[in-house]
Amino acid sequence: MTRIEIIDNPELHGTRRALVLTEDRVGHYPEFRDFFVRRFALDSAGLSRPGYVRAPSGMIYALVFIGRSGEPFPDGLEIYALPYALETLDDTNVDSDLWALLRWIIEGVGGEWRVEDLDATGRLYQLSAAGAG
Repeated sequence: MTRIEIIDNPELHGTRRALVLTEDRVGHYPEFRDFFVRRFALDSAGLSRPGYVRAPSGMIYALVFIGRSGEPFPDGLEIYALPYALETLDDTNVDSDLWALLRWIIEGVGGEWRVEDLDATGRLYQLSAAGAG
């Protein structure tokens, strides 16, 4: 398993949200929606709060789940880095963290979704974070 840790109650005092990734339609594949529902107890938590994870760099990220009328929940996802208020984001760390997060999601979804395929796609596009997998 990748180095992503779910954090139930992170210390948020003095942090800000910096948007780093948006996925408008999580439900393209129901397996992805099901993964988030399982990992973050969204059947009971719903829109009440984000899911929080700690990535390999130590940065905490908030996963904000988007609901839309008439669509199964969650329908979309926004990922925010939570640096201290004036701390500059390190783009290299954010890229590596997001890649680790994608690998964690793919591992968790399972089935036909394989981390090896994600990594191969990243290498094809010459993404530096893909080599760190």
